[in-house]
Amino acid sequence: MRRVLPYTFLILTCFTIAACSKSGSTSGSSAGGSGSAASGNVKLAGAGASFPFPLYDKWFADYRKLHPGVSINYQGIGSGGGITQLTNKTVDFAASDAAMTDAEIAKVEGGVVLLPMTAGSIVLAYNVPGAPENIKLSREAYVGIFLGKITKWNDEAIAKSNAGVTLPDTKITPVHRADSSGTTFVFTQHLSAISEEWKKGPGTDKTVAWPATAAIGAKKNDGIAATIKQTPGAIGYIEFGFVSQAKLSVAALENKEGAFVVAETKSAQAALASVPMPDNLIVWIPDPAGKDSYPIVTYTWLLTYTNYADADKAKTLKDVIRYGLTEGQKISEEHGYIPLPAAVTDKVAKALDKIKP
Repeated sequence: MRRVLPYTFLILTCFTIAACSKSGSTSGSSAGGSGSAASGNVKLAGAGASFPFPLYDKWFADYRKLHPGVSINYQGIGSGGGITQLTNKTVDFAASDAAMTDAEIAKVEGGVVLLPMTAGSIVLAYNVPGAPENIKLSREAYVGIFLGKITKWNDEAIAKSNAGVTLPDTKITPVHRADSSGTTFVFTQHLSAISEEWKKGPGTDKTVAWPATAAIGAKKNDGIAATIKQTPGAIGYIEFGFVSQAKLSVAALENKEGAFVVAETKSAQAALASVPMPDNLIVWIPDPAGKDSYPIVTYTWLLTYTNYADADKAKTLKDVIRYGLTEGQKISEEHGYIPLPAAVTDKVAKALDKIKP
């Protein structure tokens, strides 16, 4: 999973394409989209997950070059914040790494359409001076670290999986999200799937009570990456695409079959393939089967209303989504994400019919 970020890394909180992009082509149709974007000026406001922000940032900028009259302002405030703003109808769309629950959907007047737009791996990135890349972490080890039971990098639970490697007697500082986060939901869902102690303790949610007394919190994926970078001995969970710019080392994790696997396109696609996408477009992969599967992989969803009073907004938003499903998938891998299988993009495209002006 090659990772190159051609954009400024720490400007994830707010991006307004109209203000930041240069106008490009004046073509009236979107490459890969339907070519049916509304004419004239249309402004779309969105908020939510920081996990897919770098990719959405690129998609929206490229779409803007084809449609200079369209402005898309997407704020990467975290999945929980995005769902709240969608519920309060202060945005035109939202994004979340955790698909909305039935209870959450029931709070949105008129209903919600959930559309998986990309997928990615959640990695454990670390800052251990002198340690090699891809330290092997067994399930026992990384659950123990976030439970606060393993507190030093040279603990036997880590050392026994890394024969021949000299690990330092350095304190481990687990880093977790301080905001309501879909990335946290997916990570804790995985921990709950592999550890009864975690399941019966902190459990699965967008925010949990972290038991490790040395743990520290940071906001959004870029905040986690920056905190790890600044804290010797730190380890934290982030979307894979955020590690390259911060130049962080990433652990090889033990999967369900007992193999140690690093995050890359092939291992992530193997995990996605372990569970087919159902017709409701909501699927979880908390502990994928297969010796080649990376163990923590998730889809991430764009959330729209079922009905829009403004027909131009609905028409344009659907065209932006079609762009992401076609042209957007072609650049997913270079930005650290997993291109969706054709069977999934076909289902998502059909689901766009649920969105009505």
